[in-house]
Amino acid sequence: MQFKREMATFNLSDYSANSVYHLMTQTVVPRPIAWILTGNSGAEDSYNLAPFSYFTALASDPPLIVISIGKKSESTLKDTRKNILDNKDFVIHIASRGSAENMTKTAASLDYGSSELEHIEEELKDFPGSPLPRLGSCKVAMHCEYYDCHSIGPNDQAVIYGQIRTIFVDDSIVEISDKRVVVDAKGLDPLARLGGSQYSLFGDIKEVKRPG
Repeated sequence: MQFKREMATFNLSDYSANSVYHLMTQTVVPRPIAWILTGNSGAEDSYNLAPFSYFTALASDPPLIVISIGKKSESTLKDTRKNILDNKDFVIHIASRGSAENMTKTAASLDYGSSELEHIEEELKDFPGSPLPRLGSCKVAMHCEYYDCHSIGPNDQAVIYGQIRTIFVDDSIVEISDKRVVVDAKGLDPLARLGGSQYSLFGDIKEVKRPG
């Protein structure tokens, strides 16, 4: 069904889930992107890598993130979802603008067990405290453990909660100031998701002091 405009208002109950997805992803912007590495079940040193922008921080005690992951088909889970449920560990990376092309390539749908890392140039690094490696190109990586999962809606969308165990931050963008860790946002230069094929690149920073 095509969208009908009535005073620039869209009644989402009139439209398919696919149409709603396209409108939501163009209006809930910008969205952070979780570039997630997981281990493929039944194969040593075989990794799945995929981006997800239904993602955000949720709580700090315990330190939780939340991601929403659908299915490949009515009967087949997306590889990232299967791996998290099977193996419990995963690594979330915050990609920078230089990773846009590689990250987008990893959104391709491959057969289970085929690694996206075979199709991009990306170095893996040891991640102390994590059973999984991290991507060498990313300046922030989080080792997470499965915490909980809720299934929502008629299409069995998974809302997965992960507890952050370890955060890697590259030395070039971090310092300690007044006993607090300060991460240089401009140095991180994160990508953010818009609608369609568009990403938002990091720009100016406006600092507004919060009331005491």
